[in-house]
Amino acid sequence: MSLPRALPKESTHEERLTFEKWHEDNRKVRSIVLGSMTNDIQKQYDRHDDVQSIMPRMSQIYAVPDRHIRYAATKAFFGTKMIEGSSVQEHGVKMLSLVEKLKDLKDDLAKETYIDVILQSLPPSFDSFIVNYNMNGLEKDLHELINMLVQYEIIIKKSAPSVLVGEASTSKAKDKGAGRWRRKKGKTESTAASAQSAPVAPLGMGKGKRKAVRQSWIPKDVCIYCREKGHWKRECPKLISNQGGEQE
Repeated sequence: MSLPRALPKESTHEERLTFEKWHEDNRKVRSIVLGSMTNDIQKQYDRHDDVQSIMPRMSQIYAVPDRHIRYAATKAFFGTKMIEGSSVQEHGVKMLSLVEKLKDLKDDLAKETYIDVILQSLPPSFDSFIVNYNMNGLEKDLHELINMLVQYEIIIKKSAPSVLVGEASTSKAKDKGAGRWRRKKGKTESTAASAQSAPVAPLGMGKGKRKAVRQSWIPKDVCIYCREKGHWKRECPKLISNQGGEQE
């Protein structure tokens, strides 16, 4: 029911102050409400002078029914699951806020149902806690349950085995170095084997052609004189030694 537009002459001073304050507040709220509307909707309510006549009409047309709000709240509460490794405290605060929303909607779920849903939303790392809670028949309120879960999370984090990062990285480096040495050794052996298995040109072939055939099968980093790896023919110690003996 809206206040009258004018007060009778016999009104008291307090009544006049209340009347003036109501009109001032009404003008402010009406401006805010109309300013938040689109132009088409604003034209429908522009003729209403007081907010009390605007809000009931808008609630009938645009308000979301409680049934939809309750459905969204229950869906979020029963469908929320905690991710393994995330904070159980943050998860508990979220679940408590959903419980409060359901209670505001006058939902008649029992306290045990709220607790069961919260326990079912926990990841496998809390399975031991759930078993002990149910076997011991504990009866805690929701806030006490969340505090117990936070303490349990601290305990399992402290008891988790620590990973020796230094030893793991050292072992990995050793394995990598050993693998590189084995690959290098295998490559050297295969190169020497290919050099030793190079075909010999037929005797009837000219000297230049036989030399070309031999050299085509010898890798570039293998000496064509001594068939050893690491130097070329002009730097071969055996060749230099033999040439020095012939000159003497």
